Amino acid sequence: MATDKFWYQLSPEEVLSSLHTSKRTGLTNQEVEKRRQKYGKNILARKKKINLFLIFAKQFKSFLILLLVIAGAIALAVQHYIDAAVIFAIIIMNALIGFAQEFRAEKAIEALKKLAAPKAHVIRNGKKIKIPTQDLVPGDIIVLEQGDKVPADARLLQEINLKVNEATLTGESTTVSKDISALKEKAIVAERKNYVFMNTIITNGRATAVVTETGMHTEVGKIAKMIEEAETKKTPLQEKLADVAKTLGIATVIICAVIFAAGVLRGLGLFDMFLTAISLAVAAVPEGLPAIVTITLAIGLDRMAKRKAIVRSLPAVETLGSCNIICTDKTGTLTKNEMTVRKIYTNGKFIDVTGEGYVPEGEFKLDKKQIKPLDDKQTNILLHIGALCNGANLYKEKNKWVITGDPTEASLIVLAGKAGLTKEHMLEKYPYITELSFDAKRKRMSTVHKHEDKEIAFVKGAPDVLIEHCTHIIKNGKVIRITGADKKEILKASDDMAEKALRILGMAYKEVPTTIKDYTIENIEENLVFVGLTGMIDPPRPEAKKALEQSKKAGIKVSVVTGDYKTTAKAISRDLGLITSESKIITGKELDKLSDKEFEKQADEITIYARVSPEHKVRIVKALQKKGHIAAMTGDGVNDAPALKQANIGIAMGIAGTDVAKEASDMVLEDDNFATIVSAVKEGRGVFNNIKKSIAFLLSGNIAEIIIIFAAVLAGLPLPLLAVQILWINLVTDGLPALALSADPIDPHVMRHKPRLPKESVFKGLRAYLVEYPLILFAGTMALFWWFLKSQNVVYAQTAVFTSIVVFEMFQAFSCHSLDESIVKVKPIFSAWLFAAALIAMSLQVALVYTPVLQNVFHTTALALKDWLIIFAFSSIGFVYLEAYKAFKSRKT
Repeated sequence: MATDKFWYQLSPEEVLSSLHTSKRTGLTNQEVEKRRQKYGKNILARKKKINLFLIFAKQFKSFLILLLVIAGAIALAVQHYIDAAVIFAIIIMNALIGFAQEFRAEKAIEALKKLAAPKAHVIRNGKKIKIPTQDLVPGDIIVLEQGDKVPADARLLQEINLKVNEATLTGESTTVSKDISALKEKAIVAERKNYVFMNTIITNGRATAVVTETGMHTEVGKIAKMIEEAETKKTPLQEKLADVAKTLGIATVIICAVIFAAGVLRGLGLFDMFLTAISLAVAAVPEGLPAIVTITLAIGLDRMAKRKAIVRSLPAVETLGSCNIICTDKTGTLTKNEMTVRKIYTNGKFIDVTGEGYVPEGEFKLDKKQIKPLDDKQTNILLHIGALCNGANLYKEKNKWVITGDPTEASLIVLAGKAGLTKEHMLEKYPYITELSFDAKRKRMSTVHKHEDKEIAFVKGAPDVLIEHCTHIIKNGKVIRITGADKKEILKASDDMAEKALRILGMAYKEVPTTIKDYTIENIEENLVFVGLTGMIDPPRPEAKKALEQSKKAGIKVSVVTGDYKTTAKAISRDLGLITSESKIITGKELDKLSDKEFEKQADEITIYARVSPEHKVRIVKALQKKGHIAAMTGDGVNDAPALKQANIGIAMGIAGTDVAKEASDMVLEDDNFATIVSAVKEGRGVFNNIKKSIAFLLSGNIAEIIIIFAAVLAGLPLPLLAVQILWINLVTDGLPALALSADPIDPHVMRHKPRLPKESVFKGLRAYLVEYPLILFAGTMALFWWFLKSQNVVYAQTAVFTSIVVFEMFQAFSCHSLDESIVKVKPIFSAWLFAAALIAMSLQVALVYTPVLQNVFHTTALALKDWLIIFAFSSIGFVYLEAYKAFKSRKT
């Protein structure tokens, strides 16, 4: 194929011919596959693959594990071969478990990045489809709209008011206007006006282009050999737990040093005490906890993805759990985003329109009598304006009517279709000349068309804004001067329609004087002729009402932040049960009149923000954050990016959202559904709860073991637990239930509580698990030890203590299934994973007690059946206490 510098010197037709592609049909699937084989994927650089060896080697970096390796080496040196074999076997087993955890977490994060991968609109096989940008090949026909990130270097074929921000490439922040004309001279990147480049942003207009270069052959690819995504940061929780582990490690080393010294002074074997001290140190520090946290977060990400919420970073999972205010858009999030025109206002009369969704079938009724809309001049003009001043399209696919573009605009094409008009036929009669695209500040859009020997501008927009630019009105087929009374009547009609939850658009036109050659806003959108209003409704999503109720019970305030009218927002919110007669509602204009301090005082009391701009959204989020709230904000447009960045949780729309909005967000909704946000918050809370369960389970046993060994040494008793037994319990037996708890189903009651405070300690509410339970475990096992020392020998007593701690831990794992509810109230009583983990752990313990080879390795002996009953009886005391504690606590609350 030709080089870059060649493409911009060719006409669009020559480029298409050189690339053997078609503007109308694009490439075929077969041709795409051939080109993919030749040019590869459209990526700037290959991401580093997961290195299995490095993940495994990482498991040996811990100082305490290195101490254990030294202990194993010493055991070999003094010919304690069995102890050495056990130590090294447990080190390897621990490394394998850690490897499995980290590998799974890495894979989950990798999958997450794939889910969050950007998409491109492309024409293939004659159809417009959405594909991952990495699947683009030279010759693909791409469709670009405002807010899109350009997916590859491409030669423009057609553009309407296209402006591009090329700062990522040229460093210049000013937008660049584009056109399709071929360049005669050799040009630098910044001068190629007929080109769009990978990673630049479409700030205005729309275009069709043909991909000429992909991946490392693009201009961006030439500049950088490799662009790597930022590494996944540790979450605040992971950092806190790392600090806890460090503090606990220092304290443990000191305690173990004291135990070692006390044991040696008592005359116990130097090597035995050294091994015991190191084993206790390794056991006491929950080194597996960070991996458990990562795996729990990864499981949460996976669950959220299945619920159509793509969370783009691990810290966002934590933040979701403490979110207490959701600022949500109305259209498409609380509603179906299937706009349907229900009323037309023209010539002082309301016309009702029937039909559902995007099917272009329905009737027009005036005073409940069917009429022919094309027989009425005003209505006929209104239908043409609505369908032609429009960026959407309607077509039939697999016996279903589907749209591309904005649903509000699509509803106007459907409206025209109900009258027997199609956009394609109207464009033949009124060919496009140019377009002034919609923007949030102007709140209107214009297109200019050729009609016979004239040029006509069709304009649509917000009625209150549009009417200020109208000097005339069409009444009874005649164009007359518009009066103040006319404007008042139009605005009243608009308010009446808005009270019925209709979204209103005003329609106007003007004949463009032949003297005008420059299609500017000033030349096109002034001195307009007002035609009428259209009122469309976007019905509420059935699941939104339930999600709003769930949010209220969970202590989460929901505020609607919309560019729509106050009356429309109010009507929809009332239907959804979001507001009462006392709810506060404010408009963008009213917000502008408030100082920051005045607004901050009432920011969290306002339920509806109507007629607000993207700039207002930033102010809303900042005010809420200053009051200490954790705020989520939804957005879809380019201008929403600052608010999404500012919010604690920025939520972009996956369907309606621009690439810029998605990249600025923490979470992308694949279905643009408010209920999905609430589901994600529920998952966020559930993830945090599961992490607390694992912490409660792991630390309680570790604390108890330190107390048991410390007390035995100080009391002059034989060691109740040997080094290899301590290592087995903590590095093998406890690992399985901890993993199972991290994968526990979400507690069904998790949304009955208020959001946790962001700075709330992860240990809050765990006193019974981290203080009282370890003391019970200590008392129970020491009682058993004393009993069996009296009636049996030391090995028997140690075996009983070893086994009782394992049984204690299994009982506790089931209690940790819910930290708040008694096990009899939890459904299911336990998860299948937890049951399997406990079964495996107990089976292994039985093998250690009764298998001769393992008896020699772990210094155990066979226990009598009656002693098993005694062990189970003593070990259940802690479980009974925790369940009674939870039942009492639950009754109090």
